[in-house]
Amino acid sequence: MNNFVHERATMGTDVSIGHFSVIEDGVVLGDRVTIGNNVTIHAGTVIGDDVFISDNCVVGRWPRPAKASTVKVDASLPALVIGDGTTLGANTVLYRGSSFGKECMIGDQASVREKCEIGDRVVIGRGVAVENQVSIGSFTKIQTNSYITAYTTIEERVFIAPTVTTTNDNFMGRTKERFQFVKGAHIKKGARVGGASILLPGIVVAEESFIAAGAVVHRDTEEKKVYVGVPARVLRDVPARELLENQE
Repeated sequence: MNNFVHERATMGTDVSIGHFSVIEDGVVLGDRVTIGNNVTIHAGTVIGDDVFISDNCVVGRWPRPAKASTVKVDASLPALVIGDGTTLGANTVLYRGSSFGKECMIGDQASVREKCEIGDRVVIGRGVAVENQVSIGSFTKIQTNSYITAYTTIEERVFIAPTVTTTNDNFMGRTKERFQFVKGAHIKKGARVGGASILLPGIVVAEESFIAAGAVVHRDTEEKKVYVGVPARVLRDVPARELLENQE
């Protein structure tokens, strides 16, 4: 098979490993885990039962920021944890220090950085970038090529359409002052953010707000309102039939 499996890795029953994969020291694999070709699972990573890992994934990677980066390596990062029934698409990269709940789906070429907390049944689409210290609630869906900046909070049952951009820094200059104000958006339960929308730093998208495609959200929104335009403004109420309480 041309694989390397460290002698201190723990393997469950019915584990399948493709060709040219590396399983490092202290990795824990649950039962019925399927690992594709050319996969690297870094030291200490904990993977639950019935997890599917596609080809060319890098799982549990230590962050290595540039010397000029404001993010520094935290030597105390805990191991990456992946919950039961989760699927990783081809070429995904997941960093050490994050955790995933059960039955998540991570699309091809997506990445999730360190210190992120991902709930159950979260979908992170193809090419999505989730930066460090992000929280994503259960049953949330983030579609293709969206960018979730550091320090963003996304609650449960949120829908984020393709190519949405979140931001966390309002400062043009590279001053030290900006660090105390860095803050991503807080997207509350049931909110929906349309394709190619932009959320400015620190804004709150209220529960069950609807942000129309292409909007630029520069202020906190109100619950159950539809927002459109640049800058975003209220258009109307969200129809009652579209609220979470009226879904089957």
